[in-house]
Amino acid sequence: MKQGEWLGLVGLMLSVSLGFSPEVIAQTLPASVNAGYSQLNRGWVKDAIATFEQAVQRYPNLVEARLGLAIAYQRAGRDADAWKAYQQVLQQSPDNVAALKAIGELAGYRPEWQTGGIMALTRLLQQTPNDRPARTQRALLYGYQAQYAEAFADYEILLANNPTPEAVLGAAQVYSYSGNYPRSRELFNRYRATGKTIPDGALASYARTLVETGEKTSAIQLLEAKLQQPKLPTWLEPDLRSVLAIAYQANNQPAQALQVLQPLRQQPQAQLPLARSLSVLARRSGNWTLLQDATALYQQVLQQTSNPSRGLLLEVADALSELPTTKPQALTIYQTLSQQQPGDRTVLVKRLVLENQLGQLSQVELQQQLQSALQPLPEFVVERQAIARALSQLDPPLAVLLPTYQTLAQPEVEVPFLNFRIAQIYLQQGDLQQAKAALAAYQAASTGVTDSGAEFLLAEIERREGNLEASAQRYTGIIARNASANEVQNALLGLASIRRSQGRLEEVVQLYDEILSREPNNVRAQLGRIQLNYQLQKISTTDAEQALEQWLSQQPQLLAVPELYDLVGALPPDPKREPLYLALLQASPGNVAVERRLIQVIALRDPAAARSRMDQVLQGDRTSIASYFLQGELAQAIGDLPLAAEAYTAILQQQPENTDALSALGGVRFQQKQYDAATKIYKQVLALKPDDLETQRVLAELYLAQDLPTRGFRQLQRVERSQQQEGINNPVVDRRLEEVKLNFLRRRGLQPSWERY
Repeated sequence: MKQGEWLGLVGLMLSVSLGFSPEVIAQTLPASVNAGYSQLNRGWVKDAIATFEQAVQRYPNLVEARLGLAIAYQRAGRDADAWKAYQQVLQQSPDNVAALKAIGELAGYRPEWQTGGIMALTRLLQQTPNDRPARTQRALLYGYQAQYAEAFADYEILLANNPTPEAVLGAAQVYSYSGNYPRSRELFNRYRATGKTIPDGALASYARTLVETGEKTSAIQLLEAKLQQPKLPTWLEPDLRSVLAIAYQANNQPAQALQVLQPLRQQPQAQLPLARSLSVLARRSGNWTLLQDATALYQQVLQQTSNPSRGLLLEVADALSELPTTKPQALTIYQTLSQQQPGDRTVLVKRLVLENQLGQLSQVELQQQLQSALQPLPEFVVERQAIARALSQLDPPLAVLLPTYQTLAQPEVEVPFLNFRIAQIYLQQGDLQQAKAALAAYQAASTGVTDSGAEFLLAEIERREGNLEASAQRYTGIIARNASANEVQNALLGLASIRRSQGRLEEVVQLYDEILSREPNNVRAQLGRIQLNYQLQKISTTDAEQALEQWLSQQPQLLAVPELYDLVGALPPDPKREPLYLALLQASPGNVAVERRLIQVIALRDPAAARSRMDQVLQGDRTSIASYFLQGELAQAIGDLPLAAEAYTAILQQQPENTDALSALGGVRFQQKQYDAATKIYKQVLALKPDDLETQRVLAELYLAQDLPTRGFRQLQRVERSQQQEGINNPVVDRRLEEVKLNFLRRRGLQPSWERY
């Protein structure tokens, strides 16, 4: 703006704020104040500052003198002094238009000023609701503060009525910050259609939007070209490198992602962009070392920021909430933000989830409070989006919230990951068809197409369907393609689980060896090998328990990985492990194997308390397939076999060919020594799954239990032959055959040669 234009604007703002014409103002102001404005008009900013400082001392109650000083400070780039001076103007003249506008503008320079800027612009808009520049600036400040509902309310007004390019650009950035990348992309394209290029200040958010809408290569090319330009502004480089790393990661170039961030590690001013990038890379790669680095940087930023903005606090808390060691600090931040804005249901959801994870809120209380907080859902789409994103972080999702998830999972809300959570809920409930339908809806979205998490969930659905080979092939496909190291490791672990179910235990050993060759400290493979050796009876119960204790002693914090649950659930109940059971169930309340062991331990000292615990676990829906399975498992744990049989029978009334329920009911009849009934049930299972070797093996045990050793021996031989045909070596079956042979000899009065001396 030219000097004459600036003075004219000053005069206009003065006249508006005081209700007089510029000529009247010039006639009524002291000479020194007029001299100050004249110096500003000539560009003599330093002289103007000196003149206005003297005028303020001489006329401390004269608004025009303080306003002139504030303008001079701002023209000189002394933003902090200008901010204070404008605040002093407002103390004397709260509705001063010039000061309100200037404070709104300055608020964009420092995060700690943003709240004050919003307040100033709100007061200004109360006087002049049609002031589009003021509304544009307030919307942007709301976006910086992560108050997206308020920001989008302003942008809705601006975008609906011939918006300026600046308003469109600001809206595009804020939609990008909020995670609504499709809408952001649309607005960035709209801005570019005006013939303007994306300015440096918006380049990072534009590139991030490209990445998240599938244009990874375009984002990489744009950012690489910009970073190679000479005279790149020093403030711009950290943001560009941060987004470029995310783009490389999305393009399956993890080494380049880390390499491009390396220069930022030596730049103290780059801590926040570096933390943001590392946090995203950690989430998408599963590399928790990177997340630890990110949280350490976030903590440093928080310590160095005297008055952090709401947006920064939310960002830091979200990152800290992902590590067990920093969850308490994250909760403190969420609690503070909830106190400041009690009506913010997004923060409330995050706070409740974290309180539950830290044991401050029971599962039942979490369900009740979430249901209360989310009914009714807000009408505005923006608020629904924020709540949907917060709920999508709840893992595992709560089945009781399924109607809420379904209401939120609408196209206009644009949080497709909710369909992934819905699929998980249906999987929990045993409704595999609905799970596949929800997963298909997720994969139809742009973010779901490339999400390997959907492939993993499909593999689990196929496993539950009994289609083990299809599940194995899906894992093999993930391993074969150019997937990330973390995805390959998880696929190897999933494949190991399938091969274990198929009885192909030698392959499981090889898979664990491959995992440990890639990552020697992989805790899941370590625990899986302990359990495998225990299952194969290569180590005793005592050895397995000692190995577990040694592993736990080496962990700085409890790592609630699936293999730990499997091992703890496989070992016999032990009162000494009750604290471990409770800790594991706090991390994953729905784990049946560990819950069964806990209830068994409680039953040893107090059968009534064990039944009460079972009733508490089953509180709520007790009629779904998943609930009946849980009821059956827990009833077996406390020895209530009639109740267990009742639960499995209820499943079969709904799904007569559910092989899992048939096998479970057969097991109950076996325990009840109702051998004829058990045999009949297992033959039903084999009619449905004729190649199920585990059912064939159990049938052999049934014959042996009925003192039919010949039939049992022949059945075991059939199992052994089938395993050999499939290339399976199962030492457990081999060992059982030897035991049966030995019993034959003994019953015939013969002593084996190795026992004679």
